[in-house]
Amino acid sequence: MVTPHHMISSQSQTEPLQFIDLFCGIGGFRFALEQAAQERGQPVECVFSSDIDPHCRDSYHANFLEMPHGDITVVHENDVPDHDLLLAGFPCQPFSIIGQMKGFEDTRGTLFFDIARILKEKRPKAFVLENVKLLVGHNKGQTIRVIHKTLVDMGYHVEYKVLNALNFGLPQKRERVWIVGFRDHDKLEWPIGGQAMKPLGSILEKDVDAKHYASEHIRSKRLLKARPRAEPTIWHENKAGNISVYPYSCALRAGASYNYLLVNGERRLTPREMLRLQGFPDCFRIVCSDSQTRKQAGNSLPVNVARAVLSQVLIRLKQPPELDHEKVLATMNFDASWIEVVKV
Repeated sequence: MVTPHHMISSQSQTEPLQFIDLFCGIGGFRFALEQAAQERGQPVECVFSSDIDPHCRDSYHANFLEMPHGDITVVHENDVPDHDLLLAGFPCQPFSIIGQMKGFEDTRGTLFFDIARILKEKRPKAFVLENVKLLVGHNKGQTIRVIHKTLVDMGYHVEYKVLNALNFGLPQKRERVWIVGFRDHDKLEWPIGGQAMKPLGSILEKDVDAKHYASEHIRSKRLLKARPRAEPTIWHENKAGNISVYPYSCALRAGASYNYLLVNGERRLTPREMLRLQGFPDCFRIVCSDSQTRKQAGNSLPVNVARAVLSQVLIRLKQPPELDHEKVLATMNFDASWIEVVKV
């Protein structure tokens, strides 16, 4: 039985922090939270997860022994368990209807609305959302302003920041916006990163199946535009056909062409390498096909960055709630006229 929120006091060492994992994919947010929580000695418990993709649900089940619910749009908010923390790497489908600054109403028809209706009903202590960097500039900044207004109007202190996985030890240039909100706290101490990048060679597999190698035709075309280097590199081809060579990966993409990224200009990344680039531990069980795992890794989030953000969120939640004294006095509604003023 889940404890109602109005009965939950400050989190203790033995009391698990309960969370839900929306648009959970293959569990990047959950891996990150469990790692951060273990580092901080804070027990955590997932009380609800969901994802519309059946292959993602299979991967999630294989790694967490829990089968997520399906389409969140058909789950009523009252059927979602009470929780302390909401996590959601929500899909970045176009917010074409947003623009009138009507907050909650403006988000109808988008998947963010499903997050908003659950937050409005369940009132968790905090939430952490993740999306593509372009969300910040979408519709000349109007989209992020509507999202921010929607969350603030529900009584949350909200901040957002763009962070790059390259600054958190991962050899992948992946910029994502993180949106954090607290019900009773403010001012998150954002992680600054600064970790040394893990060498690309340390995540590459040694014995790679021939099926991952590009055709001789593709490899020859690459060599006309770039030259190999002594150290391992990943060759990135943009939409214009230009080739860039880096000692790290450009952002993994679920829908990219098969030869979008080539290790040393000659072979595609293996599923395990893609998961490593996202910060997933090698204990992650791969149970789907190469194509499905490639899609799952491309849609996931950088675990290292999520762990750094969530670690700061856990620190903040450990601190006593901040009281708005004016609101407290207003809710007390007492008559102070009986108090006798004593002059000294």
